[in-house]
Amino acid sequence: MNYEWLALAAALLWAVSSLISITPSRHLGAFAYSRWRMACVTVMLSSMAWLNGGWSSMQWDYATVMLLSGVIGIFIGDTALFACFNRIGPRRGGLLFACHAVFSALLGMWLFGEVLQGWKLVGSVAVFSGVAIAIVFGQRPSDDRQQHWEGTHGSLAFAVLLGLTAALCQSLGAIIAKPVMQTAVDPIAASAVRMASAFAAHSLLRLSGARLALPIQSINLRIFLQVALNGLLAMAIGMTLILYALRDGDVGMVALLSSTSPIMILPLLWLHTRQRPPVTAWVGAVVAVFGTMLILAN
Repeated sequence: MNYEWLALAAALLWAVSSLISITPSRHLGAFAYSRWRMACVTVMLSSMAWLNGGWSSMQWDYATVMLLSGVIGIFIGDTALFACFNRIGPRRGGLLFACHAVFSALLGMWLFGEVLQGWKLVGSVAVFSGVAIAIVFGQRPSDDRQQHWEGTHGSLAFAVLLGLTAALCQSLGAIIAKPVMQTAVDPIAASAVRMASAFAAHSLLRLSGARLALPIQSINLRIFLQVALNGLLAMAIGMTLILYALRDGDVGMVALLSSTSPIMILPLLWLHTRQRPPVTAWVGAVVAVFGTMLILAN
């Protein structure tokens, strides 16, 4: 499978998982939710790497790089993302997180000499423009049901800051990981190291007694299963697909295609809330799909 399809598959998984995350994340709080999620994913990926023999490809030099990538991209980035989702919902939070495509493209050009040109450049502009149109203008007056998903809880400015922080950290995490992913290292083992480093950082923060690391409410079986399912889809599968994509694809292009998840959230929200997104949201979706087709065809 080409790296473009891997990135798009990851975007779809992130779209589904972002909707699953709202209830458990608001139940536990962003830090406690991320800690439980990282614990589940670390066990999943470590077991998978052990079963497929991937640990034999992991060297100490690779591990230290992936540890740093995990702390920045997952511990800081993911926690900031779910704190953002808790405040403004997955759709509007998705727009802010989609900025990681811009950050990644700029960093890829600066650090790796990556170039976007021709129809790929046209497609890239169309994808990002479509995402922006769909999210910024895709808002209806909300009822009580939609308010749960779309309402603003707390400071909007702080939510924007959290979303941009998450986007920047996601970009930096991918940039740091790319050189390792171009070696013979097993992507599942590499992803397991990233998750383990994020879980270790969360655990140290919890042991420190920091108030923000405390859960808002105690976890129960229903919440735990939702956390585990989210972790399986978004991190154990989705993030591993991104690492596979980084083997062959430019950082900026992989980030751009994976940033289409806010577009994919639109029909999912429609199914869940029974409220059709406005025409402008679908215009944005069409533009983004057109841009994706240009990228895939060239």
